[in-house]
Amino acid sequence: MKKLAVVLVSGISLMLSAHAYSQGKVEVTWENTDKYTDVRPSNESRKRFKERTFKQLDEYLVELAETLPEGQTLNMTVTNLDLAGQVWPASFVGIGNGANDVRLIKSIDIPRIAFSFELIGADGTILQQGEQNLKDMSFQDRYNPFFSSENLRYEKNMLRMWFEEQFEQNLAKSS
Repeated sequence: MKKLAVVLVSGISLMLSAHAYSQGKVEVTWENTDKYTDVRPSNESRKRFKERTFKQLDEYLVELAETLPEGQTLNMTVTNLDLAGQVWPASFVGIGNGANDVRLIKSIDIPRIAFSFELIGADGTILQQGEQNLKDMSFQDRYNPFFSSENLRYEKNMLRMWFEEQFEQNLAKSS
């Protein structure tokens, strides 16, 4: 069962999920979203694209948190996001008449995400905390379990790798 809450951050209404299974859960806050480096749409309104992007990443973090031991909560406050690639006018990259923009993914435009986090135990104690400035400079060359058609596949893979490395001991205890 998913618990959803709507929070207003920087004038954008965002859906936040907390997973309420007997497993771990996550609560994500997207802070000052208008100042993020790159959450630029190619073919839809900026507001709708941001909401969809944050929702998809939030849902993926919920999936990751399911692997945490029962009663643990991961609180994350995202302070910056830079999606893989860069948005260009279609005519600039040689496709179409320029009516639409396209996100061109090149190895130089790496995905990045900055956030603070706390992992809270079932008894309310802080098990881990810190700040992360993740970037994946080899995002196109490394193993990625997501289909090439998956939205945000590079960002999700970067979060997956961080999560598995950061919470390795916690995940082993829940197995």
